[in-house]
Amino acid sequence: MASFGHAPLILASASPRRRELLAQIGIVPARIAPTDIDETRRKDESPRVLAERLAREKAAACEADGFVLAADTVVALGTRNLEKAEDEAEAETFLRRLSGRSHQCITGIAVKAPDGRVQSRTVLARVRMKRLTDEEIAAYVASGEWQGKAGGYGIQGMAGAFITHINGSYSAIVGLPLYETKSLLDGMGWRG
Repeated sequence: MASFGHAPLILASASPRRRELLAQIGIVPARIAPTDIDETRRKDESPRVLAERLAREKAAACEADGFVLAADTVVALGTRNLEKAEDEAEAETFLRRLSGRSHQCITGIAVKAPDGRVQSRTVLARVRMKRLTDEEIAAYVASGEWQGKAGGYGIQGMAGAFITHINGSYSAIVGLPLYETKSLLDGMGWRG
């Protein structure tokens, strides 16, 4: 494994939740450099493959001297992806679909080393949401918390009260699986 000393870590994401999660384990990126890639799902692409591909593409697209960390979270209900809701009506539709059912949160993470090598992995968590009332859906949509979140909800906010069961990594559901992220950074030679 090549040695890169203490090369800086660049986070290829504008997500404040990912920054907060990294801070929980003592990692503060030297720079935030979100990338803009086409996130369209390819024909017959599974949610797991999509999450990993998008993380890898975001890492590859980030021009930086140092290590680049990128991630993408996909919420899947069966084979259907529930992306970021575009408006209140779509957020309501997503919540109605998730109500009383289990779904998957799949987060792909990728690290690009200074020499251009990219390693990635995915982490899957299963989440069960209680049956929501019309009033709960209306209040959540009115709160605006759904904005910018895959599946139209954020477990770390008000929607945490809707979740009856989690099987897997809580931090992966929020947007960055901490154990796997730290292991991947260490394995690629990053020394913070």
